[in-house]
Parts: sequence; structure tokens; C-alpha cells
Amino acid sequence: MLILTRRPGESIVIGENIRIVVTEIRNGQVRLAFDAPEEIEIDRTEIRAKKEAAR
Repeated sequence: MLILTRRPGESIVIGENIRIVVTEIRNGQVRLAFDAPEEIEIDRTEIRAKKEAAR
């Protein structure tokens, strides 16, 4: 697992076309913005688990 440190306004790039931006850090929570192609599914872990359980 890769661990990176970012500040609000800084970003991370994955591959050619996925970018994750830290938009806010407040009260121990991080708000992220994702810029990715429509065909890339992006879910919170608990939502993905519910989707998989429903299959």
C-alpha cells in the first residue's frame, strides 16, 4: 500500500486519466473530489460491500 500526504488543493494522479483532489480537511474528515472517466466505478467501501452482497 502506498501512503501519500496531501494538503487541501493538492492532488494525486492514477494512471493516465484519474485525478483525486483533496478539497477539504475538517474535524478529522477528508473531502475528496474525483475526476475519472464515466466507466470507472467509484464507491465508498461500505457501499461497494452492499452492492456485492445484493448480487
